[in-house]
Amino acid sequence: MSQRIDYYNDPRAPAANSLVPSVNVVVTNEAGELLLIRRSDNDNWALPGGAIDLGESIPQAAIRETLEETGITCEITGLVGTYSNPGHVIHYTGNDEVRQEFSLVLTARPVSGEPTPSPESREVRWVMPDELDTYDMHRSMRLRISHFLQGNCPHIG
Repeated sequence: MSQRIDYYNDPRAPAANSLVPSVNVVVTNEAGELLLIRRSDNDNWALPGGAIDLGESIPQAAIRETLEETGITCEITGLVGTYSNPGHVIHYTGNDEVRQEFSLVLTARPVSGEPTPSPESREVRWVMPDELDTYDMHRSMRLRISHFLQGNCPHIG
């Protein structure tokens, strides 16, 4: 199976060979919990999200990716920020693609559905913010979530 390896300001990182616009979505329910997935490609916990397809708007991509990865249909409510750090590259070992980070992070509320794993997500669950420290996640994902929780929106970086 293909793996995802994140490099963050790492001098050993391979050189980027692509730039793909993507979205992540901070979905929060009425209890204040955040929707997280446990990624199948690196076993880290993360916000749902993925690449924006040609012919898709940013909100359409966010809704589609959230539904595909979590089983939850959501409604977009806002923007956390933009993330484009050239020091953060993501190596996909299956095709040797090395992407420079380019992510738009949106906020959303759930409309319907139940947390359901997919081929991209081993687990899906609602998590209280005070439990987040117990979840293994990449520092870039933790940064996005902290910007949301601190109200540091929109963040441009």
